[in-house]
Amino acid sequence: MKDKDCIFCKIANGEIPASTVYEDEDFRVILDLGPASRGHALILPKEHYQDLCHLDERTAAKVLPLAGKIGSAMKKALGCSGFNVVQNNGEAAGQTVFHFHAHIIPRYENGPSMVTWEPGKAEPEELTEISSVLKRELESEN
Repeated sequence: MKDKDCIFCKIANGEIPASTVYEDEDFRVILDLGPASRGHALILPKEHYQDLCHLDERTAAKVLPLAGKIGSAMKKALGCSGFNVVQNNGEAAGQTVFHFHAHIIPRYENGPSMVTWEPGKAEPEELTEISSVLKRELESEN
């Protein structure tokens, strides 16, 4: 299904031009217009899925292998020393376009610090409580 009002549907399906680096029957990979680093790319499915929670299993199974393929090409062609695969779900997580997409962000030696956080602390009791709540939720979905 495609959403006629979704900008990423239009880009993924060639209705709006973009700097395409890869395309197959399911995906278009484009360069991000607001890159976090040189070569920052977006994997866009051609079908519309709001976020990871709505992505079908067939499409989901193809995203990480494609990210690896793009990341490997970035290392060879752009000389980056690594890359991040970032995928945001929901406004609170930084999602601004509500069409599933994955960011492939090249990382360069001595480049800016990105996609980092300060590790927090959790008490064992808190971890046990959270684990129990999540397990119950997952079991109720089956």
